[in-house]
Amino acid sequence: MVVVTWRGREHIEACLNALKAQDRPHRTLVVDNASDDGTAELLRDVEVLRLNKNLGYAGGISAAVRHVGTEFVAWLNDDAAPEPGWLGALEDALDGHPGAAAASSVLLTPAGAVQSTGVRLTHDGHGADIDRESEQVFGFCGGAVLLRTDVLREVGGVPAHFFCYYEDTDTAWRLRLNGHEIVPARSARVRHLHGASTEPGSWNFHLWNERNRLLMLLRCAPAAVAARQLAKFAALTAVLPLRRSRPDALNFSVRLRLRVLGEVLIKLPGSRRAGTSARRRAVWARWAGQTW
Repeated sequence: MVVVTWRGREHIEACLNALKAQDRPHRTLVVDNASDDGTAELLRDVEVLRLNKNLGYAGGISAAVRHVGTEFVAWLNDDAAPEPGWLGALEDALDGHPGAAAASSVLLTPAGAVQSTGVRLTHDGHGADIDRESEQVFGFCGGAVLLRTDVLREVGGVPAHFFCYYEDTDTAWRLRLNGHEIVPARSARVRHLHGASTEPGSWNFHLWNERNRLLMLLRCAPAAVAARQLAKFAALTAVLPLRRSRPDALNFSVRLRLRVLGEVLIKLPGSRRAGTSARRRAVWARWAGQTW
């Protein structure tokens, strides 16, 4: 069980208490991303991997996986509080599907509304939460998921350089490119505050989302899809200054979009392409644009 925290003093105790109430034995490892708000004082009774700087959620999970020796590894946000049977439901889902490498949870708002039962792949390559029960999911929300540890390592682990966002959908892509399934576990339920450690709608939120979606497609999608989406992003960036009006959202900021393009180009030479061209096309054809 890996819990990544950064300045989580206000909510991590609820997470840890919920883990203590699980009905399956497990080891909990908390990754503290150099918190400076007193979070460390609340972690005296758990195993902690303290990082010297904030590596984000992706970097924290990546650092922790090197210390995991169990068959399964769970990722859990520090603002998520699982119900008592959560871990058992995830383990049962994987035990019941030997070909599956990951089991997705049902994430709920504090009021009980469904946030996510898994992730679908849109026609333009976004990862989008499925907010209803579904027989199929392309991927999982990384805020609460269980994976087979050996398979996660075989497909390259977690993309630490993503920092935050899309590390889960990128991982799901690589699992599927290597022939593995991902299953939903409907009785694995988690209350999730969502955005407690990040600020949805902020500059960094849009920077990470836009950049990491493009990097994910360059790493995993068919070459034509990745090239088309990168070109589309660049073209819109080029014409935005010529428009008399444009949306107020920060993801339409020319400065932010130029930053995204710069970071994508810098990271492009090191992007690993997973799977064969035929396999990438097959995964895209099966999953892109499905709504269920």
